[in-house]
Amino acid sequence: MAARILTVLILALATPCAAQQRPLATSDPLDRVNQAIDALTRKVWPSVVQLLVTSYGAADDDARGEASAVVGRQRSIGSGFVIDADGYIMTNAHVVNGAQRIQVVLPPSGADGSLATALTSRMTVIAARVVGITTELDLALLKVDGVKLPPLPLATYSQVHQGETVFAFGSPGGLRNTLTHGMVSAVARQTDPDSPQIFIQTDAPINPGNSGGPLVNVRGEVVGVNTFIMSQSGGNEGLGFAIPSATARTVFRQLKEFGQVRRQDVGMSMQTIKPGMANALGLAQDHGVIVADVVPRGPADAAGLKVGDILLSVDGQPAENVPTVSYFFRLRDSAEQVQMVVLRGTSEQTIRVAAVEEKSEFDRVSAMADPQQNLVPELGILGVEIDARIAEVAKVLRDPYGIVVVARTAGATIDVPLLPRDVIRSVNNRPVFTLISLRELMRSIKPGAAVTLQIQRESRLMYVSFSLD
Repeated sequence: MAARILTVLILALATPCAAQQRPLATSDPLDRVNQAIDALTRKVWPSVVQLLVTSYGAADDDARGEASAVVGRQRSIGSGFVIDADGYIMTNAHVVNGAQRIQVVLPPSGADGSLATALTSRMTVIAARVVGITTELDLALLKVDGVKLPPLPLATYSQVHQGETVFAFGSPGGLRNTLTHGMVSAVARQTDPDSPQIFIQTDAPINPGNSGGPLVNVRGEVVGVNTFIMSQSGGNEGLGFAIPSATARTVFRQLKEFGQVRRQDVGMSMQTIKPGMANALGLAQDHGVIVADVVPRGPADAAGLKVGDILLSVDGQPAENVPTVSYFFRLRDSAEQVQMVVLRGTSEQTIRVAAVEEKSEFDRVSAMADPQQNLVPELGILGVEIDARIAEVAKVLRDPYGIVVVARTAGATIDVPLLPRDVIRSVNNRPVFTLISLRELMRSIKPGAAVTLQIQRESRLMYVSFSLD
């Protein structure tokens, strides 16, 4: 009997079209569910990638157990998804932070989760560079050049609901093209009450290696970016957390355009209302958020906001605590006025405030960088020379020369602590005027030698020191 079963199994696998055929339309409800999931996987998989990250860190093979005493090359695996057809890929910051090299493994042609594509050994591996990172929100934007990739749409976060069916795509444990299924356990979860970060909680199995991959709904829209798990064992226990699509949408636009995340501000500061405060000040409620300060002549001051006002809502969203309101302003991506409902005394008032977004005189510089011509591989950056045009508009510059860092790449063999919009002024006290001179100065330094860059970060001069490998 066992031999007969084995023979049938071998014949089924050997049939040329068996792995490629799709089930026919059926009236069976369970079959229709399978067909819907099959259609979903064929839609999503071509946009999900695996990330191979090389970095340097403490090794764990020291004979005395002193891991920090040994530094070696480390390799890790994560996931990501295409968010823009021009080669932009979203992932977690912790997946690529400090990376010396990032390689993207593209899905095979026609990836659909079938047996035919699951067993293929064909892989396309291409290098990626870092466009921008926000460690605070744990998101990173990567760029691969020379390819067009199908992007995944982002879901509307306000329409995500508890109990909604979701699917996690990624490479847990390095196992490419892995799909898991679950639901939204909670639409907005704060794992740290003092942090403004908000997550979607899901019971879809997520494990190490899933980080950066998409959590999608039944329409193939990204509801969140899989980020971390709460676990006693180190594996999935049904407590997975994803960064909401609203966060990913804002971070993508700002990292692509500016290389960093900028928040909007209305010129006020807030505090959490506590019972003792409410009693002493005679407030109408003993919880929520109170306006502690209004910047003179700022947008909130001009709109009529007062110290002592209790925030009830911001753009229709309840203002229940300071982290939630701070998170809202960090993500707000609209030129329209902010509508704030406040409780003043015992009466509610609606105030409309013009939000001001943080800006930089170098915002347009990033568009001038070419991935090849502006690469400084020794530092792992894309840089733009300060010429007369840039110097004229960049009033913050101390001197009209230097190299503006517009993006970090993954091509360096060392981790240089430079940020987008830093201005490199000198290398070991030798002024830098052109990209050519910067490259030549870096190449002239011997391996193991100390290097100190003088940079301008915002309006301050500072030194950045490191050693060449």
